[in-house]
Amino acid sequence: MGRYVVRRLLQMIPVFVGATLLIFLMVNVMGDPIAGLCGERQCDPATAAQLKREFGLDKPVWQQYLTYMGNVFTGDFGTAFNGQKVTELMATAFPVTIRLTLVAIVFEIVIGVTLGVVTGLRRGRPVDTTVLMFSLVVISVPVFVTGLLLQLLLGVEWGWIKPSVSTDATVGELIVPGLVLASVSLAYVTRLTRTSIAENRRSDYVRTAVAKGLPRRRVIVRHLLRNSLIPVVTFIGTDIGALMGGAIVTERIFNIHGVGYQLYQGILRQNTQTVVGFVTVLVLVFLAANLLVDLLYAVLDPRIRYA
Repeated sequence: MGRYVVRRLLQMIPVFVGATLLIFLMVNVMGDPIAGLCGERQCDPATAAQLKREFGLDKPVWQQYLTYMGNVFTGDFGTAFNGQKVTELMATAFPVTIRLTLVAIVFEIVIGVTLGVVTGLRRGRPVDTTVLMFSLVVISVPVFVTGLLLQLLLGVEWGWIKPSVSTDATVGELIVPGLVLASVSLAYVTRLTRTSIAENRRSDYVRTAVAKGLPRRRVIVRHLLRNSLIPVVTFIGTDIGALMGGAIVTERIFNIHGVGYQLYQGILRQNTQTVVGFVTVLVLVFLAANLLVDLLYAVLDPRIRYA
């Protein structure tokens, strides 16, 4: 196991470098970020040259990237064009988005897996058809429509929640936004779990466990569910980074100042340092989540061994 972890960590290095290089190049072709600092009027050449020297934009792109990566390994993600450190923006944005993502993941695991197990064990019955139809509707409706409808009904019409979340959002305030963020992924988890349960239910090891007279609950939990969760764990693991980076719409609807909000503001203002810094951390989140998923395979299925 130790050798496998070390090997995977070494494999992450070229993936991390390649992903950050691609992001850096894409962000730097968005346009001239200095032009946005002067408002509607164009910067005079002297001011533009001074600002480019100050933020290191007068150097070649490859040199800017090497300088950026060298600073990243020291914990310095650069300075935004307003003079604020990107790490300070991260310190306020990431805790909120992490709480929002955790709420969404809990919804996916609790509701998605539960509905998937129920429908997988009752395939073809009315409850299966109802859940499948409902999940298809959830997948078909865009997230911004679901978010706006829940905000209007629960927040404005009925007054059950705050239409706008406070800056230091608590877990209680993030329940509805978390449900909105998890809605599409929850539907996919439900359908994926249902399919996996229905397929493994006909496996030989399940029939053998039933023939031995084991209790139904033990057969489902110890034998059927553990093996069926492998594709579900794969999806949820890769979904963690997607939820954190893809929360722009949800955070905009509920006025949550998290990672999505900062990325939106950074792209809108062509603030390259902010965008590259936040996306770099998201790349690390993706890599760590994928490693954790691979290690969980051995926990769910004892037949899997890593050398």
